Amino acid sequence: MANKQYDLIVIGTGPGGEKAAVKAAYFGHKVAIVEHAGLFGGAEVITGTLPSKTLKETALFLSGKQEKGLFSIERDLSRKASIEDFMFRKNLITSTEARAIGENLQRHGIDVYHGTGSFEDLHTIRVSPPADCSLVADFILIATGSYPHHPAHIPFDGHRVHDSDTILQIKRFPQSLCVVGAGVIGCEYATIFSTAGSKVYLVNDKTEVFSFLDREVTEAFLEEIQENGIETLFNKAVNSIEVPESDSAPLRITLSDNRVLETDMFLLAAGRSGNVRSLNLEKVGIPVGPREQIYVDASYRTKVPHIFAVGDVIGFPALASTSMEQGRIAVAHMFHTQDLEHNSLFFPYGIYTIPEISMVGLTEQEAQKKAIPYVTGLARYADMPRGKIMGAQRGFLKLIVKRENLSICGVHIIGNIATELIHYGTHLVEDKKDLYFLISQIFNYPTFHDLYKYAAYDALSTLAGHKVKP
Repeated sequence: MANKQYDLIVIGTGPGGEKAAVKAAYFGHKVAIVEHAGLFGGAEVITGTLPSKTLKETALFLSGKQEKGLFSIERDLSRKASIEDFMFRKNLITSTEARAIGENLQRHGIDVYHGTGSFEDLHTIRVSPPADCSLVADFILIATGSYPHHPAHIPFDGHRVHDSDTILQIKRFPQSLCVVGAGVIGCEYATIFSTAGSKVYLVNDKTEVFSFLDREVTEAFLEEIQENGIETLFNKAVNSIEVPESDSAPLRITLSDNRVLETDMFLLAAGRSGNVRSLNLEKVGIPVGPREQIYVDASYRTKVPHIFAVGDVIGFPALASTSMEQGRIAVAHMFHTQDLEHNSLFFPYGIYTIPEISMVGLTEQEAQKKAIPYVTGLARYADMPRGKIMGAQRGFLKLIVKRENLSICGVHIIGNIATELIHYGTHLVEDKKDLYFLISQIFNYPTFHDLYKYAAYDALSTLAGHKVKP
């Protein structure tokens, strides 16, 4: 039986793979996509982006955290939420989004092959059962995502000792949880489970958390989570974990300072590695880095000119939003569509902790390091009419502004819907808008977008030497 011929084979249906396949098909190319999992969507849908963000909203709703006392009426939260309550919407979103991706591929006439894809030669992909076939294409795109890092001394069992994938499949609430790794994933789950009622210990082997964020935002985040009951243990590592035979007995987690934590469950969120082991990359001469990540150039082309890679499998920034655009850009370079040939220099980071954090552009520390004369402007949620209506007691928006021309070069937000509010800031930074442009804008009233205008006035008052608010 002859191998099936395609213009493009995509391996993986995560955000990068799906968008690349659909774009190529839209431009009239014959496309095949290979998926080994039972559901479409990769980490975006199954084990990462959407599930964790849905759990965050569920934890906030079930806890009543954002509404307590808002209208001088306490919500009746006497009914204890079950694990089924907690997981219901996560499971619903996962299934509906996976189905939507499958329908999108079908609408665009893309052939789907279920099985694991690996290279037979430079242009041939062998697909394991159930598809059990070989495919040939002019171009191949690797979008296989990543998997959680598993240090040898951690006894992962998917029952009480978890990684960031298996924590989504728990069958009961942990009474207490030790989270190791204070990166984005670790902090998101720490705040989710703390809000849901678990006692949480957050362990990190460094003092610094979110080193890419503005330090003022990081300090505000740590202060808030500590006030909310999360115990932070920094500059410490895990030496060993003892798992008892009985689920009623606690795990014994020994830290590098010999302190022993006794907790119900454990979660390691200390990085991810590229999903490349089954690809047989050595057969086509594609090297990988220490965390099994594929090296690519600015067009997402690997060392082999007709083989591209996008998404988590190439490493930083490993965001669903950037992965989608990487897939589209790779297709633009393959087929010369001349519509989108590079990613924007400025894109927002969103951290779906409680509280949310988002940023774009320079931090204050980066401005100092680059010797850029700057001024900051800050506005607090609690001072905005919309913030008062919503009961916001904490949170702020901070602008980094160049003194020479008053252009806005950084926006940093911590607080409610920060990941939504940041997109206006992305426009300001990318287009080099200045403070006078910002104060001339009219926003709906009352809205949280007033934060931008009052942060601008705060920066102008600092420049004028007439600070109105401390």
